[in-house]
Amino acid sequence: MSSVLVVSAEREVVQVIRSAFGPDAGVAHVANRYSALEILQRKRRDFVFIDISILREMSSHKDFKEALRPFWNLFPSIEIIVMAPREMIRQAVRAVKAGATDYLTYPIVPDEARLVAESIRESVLMESELEYLRNQQWKSDSFEFVKTRNAGMQQVFSKIRSVAPTKTTVLLAGETGVGKGVLARLIHRHSNREDAQFISVHCGAIPETLVESELFGHERGAFTGAIRKRLGKFEIAKDGTIFLDEIGTVTPQVQIRLLQVLQDGIFSRVGGEDVIATTARVIAATNTDLRQMSETGLFRKDLYYRLNVFPIEIPPLRERPEDIPFFTDFFLGKMNRLNPKSIHDIHPKVLEALARYSWPGNIRELENLIERAYILETSSVLTPESFPAELFEQEGTTSLPVNVSLPLAEARQQVVASFERQYLKELLSQYQGRVNRTAEAAGITTRQLHKLMRKYGLRKEDFKA
Repeated sequence: MSSVLVVSAEREVVQVIRSAFGPDAGVAHVANRYSALEILQRKRRDFVFIDISILREMSSHKDFKEALRPFWNLFPSIEIIVMAPREMIRQAVRAVKAGATDYLTYPIVPDEARLVAESIRESVLMESELEYLRNQQWKSDSFEFVKTRNAGMQQVFSKIRSVAPTKTTVLLAGETGVGKGVLARLIHRHSNREDAQFISVHCGAIPETLVESELFGHERGAFTGAIRKRLGKFEIAKDGTIFLDEIGTVTPQVQIRLLQVLQDGIFSRVGGEDVIATTARVIAATNTDLRQMSETGLFRKDLYYRLNVFPIEIPPLRERPEDIPFFTDFFLGKMNRLNPKSIHDIHPKVLEALARYSWPGNIRELENLIERAYILETSSVLTPESFPAELFEQEGTTSLPVNVSLPLAEARQQVVASFERQYLKELLSQYQGRVNRTAEAAGITTRQLHKLMRKYGLRKEDFKA
C-alpha cells in the first residue's frame, strides 16, 4: 500500500490523485510547504505530489535544488513529483534535473498519475536489485569508482566484473585521462591476485633505451652504467598484475620480447642467459588505434592479437556528461579530506558549464579544474568566479566574439589571435604539454610552437598530467 502526500491549494487535484492510487492508498493533503514538512516529520510518505508554485516559494533564488533539499534532509529516497501548468513545463523540467523524480501537467489525469507512480516503483525496484548485485560483486572501497548513469560505462563495468576473476589479458583503449589506470587497478582488486603485486609501467614516460631493462631487468655489465643486477617489472610482479600504459609507444625490439612473455610466459634479463618464468597477468592500455598501427606496420600484428584478447573501450568524458556530478562530488570529498576547508556543493551555473565543455583532457582535466577552483574558493560552494572564464563562453561552443566597432582588418586579427590561443590550449591539453607531439599534430615546427606559446602566455608545465 502506497502513502501519498499532495501539496497543493487545489482540492480537485487531491481527488484525482486519490482515484489514481485507489481506496487502499493513504493520501494526505496540505496546502502549503510548512504543513508539508511538518506532516513528513511525523510520518514518511512514499510519494509527494507538489505544485510547482509552492516548490518555487521554498527557495529565495528560485533554485529547485535548494527547494527540494528540505525533503531530502527528512527522507533522502523520497519520490517527488512536480505538478505544473503546461506553460511552466520548462520549469518542471528544471525541477526534475535538480533532483525531482518526475512531473505531471495540469489538468492531472488519473491514468497519467498512476503510470508515473508505477514507473517510479519499477525504477526503484530495479535500482534496488542492481544495488544488491553491485554490493555482491564490488568491494566496498570500489563503490565510488563504479557509479555511473552512462550506458557505455555500465557496459565497461559489466565487462570488468566478468573478466576480473580470470587470467585473461585485457586491453584498455581510450583517450588520455579517461581513467585507464584506475580501471586496471579495479580489475586487479577484483581478481584472485589482489593480494599479489600490482605493478604499473608508463611505457611512454620511459626513454626508449631503458624500456627493455625496466620491464625485463638486466645483468651487471649488460651495458654502460649497469653496475649491478636489476630485477625487471615482470620479475617483481611474479603472480600479480602488470599494467603497461601507452603500450603503443614501445620499440619493435621490446614488442618481440613482450610477445614471448604473452605466448610462453618466459623472458631473460638484458645481458643474461637464464630463462625466467612469469605468471603475471598483463593489462595493457593505449590512447592510439593499435589495429591501425598494426595495419601500417608500426606495431606487430601478432602482438596486437595477443593483447587484444579482451578489449574494453572506455568512452571519453564528453560522451558521459551525466556522470560529471559523480566525479565533482568525489573530487570535492577528496579535497575536503586533504585540506582544512569544507566545500560541499557546486553552483548550478558551474555544473551547466561543465556539462557543455568538450573535455580534451577528460577526467584528469576535470580533477585538476576542481582542485584549482577549490584552492581559490572562499565560500562553502564552488562558484563560477573560481573557474576559468573560458568555461562559461557561449554555451560551451567555439564561436568567437567579434568586435564590430573595429575596422575589418583589426577585428580579423583579434578573432585569429583568440582562435589560435584556444586551439593551442586544447592541443597542449590533449598531449599533456609535450611540445614535440603538439607541434606535429598542429603541422608546425617546435620553434614555431614555442614562439606562439610565448605570444599567448602558454606554459607547457600548466598542461602536464
